[in-house]
Amino acid sequence: MAGGMGFVLGGAFGLFMSSMAYDTPLSPQGQQITSLPVREQLRRGLKDMGSKSYSSAKNFGKIGAIYSGTECAIEGFRAKSDLTNSALAGCLTGGGLAYQAGPQAAALGCAGFALFSTAIDAYMRMPDSD
Repeated sequence: MAGGMGFVLGGAFGLFMSSMAYDTPLSPQGQQITSLPVREQLRRGLKDMGSKSYSSAKNFGKIGAIYSGTECAIEGFRAKSDLTNSALAGCLTGGGLAYQAGPQAAALGCAGFALFSTAIDAYMRMPDSD
């Protein structure tokens, strides 16, 4: 479920971010896109927005699926539901995603994702104030 919702959210985020891009790419012939006819500009712009949106959707979906699956496995193994699960799942997810960039990137990914996921989980566990 987290992977599917991450895919949808990532697609919407990617669509929004690609529509805000201010770069003026060159056509395959090397000319500015702005010098092409309007119909061709729209076709290329929508194609670019679609590819960036799909790329972002895949990344968000992958992160959501990995994190939620890891957290669920840790919670089942530990038989507890606490902030430690979020920290461990965040560390494994962040470190695993940054693994190919080297040990320093994996350590920073582990620490950063663990802090972020623990902070979000702590916020979500706060009691409601009426």
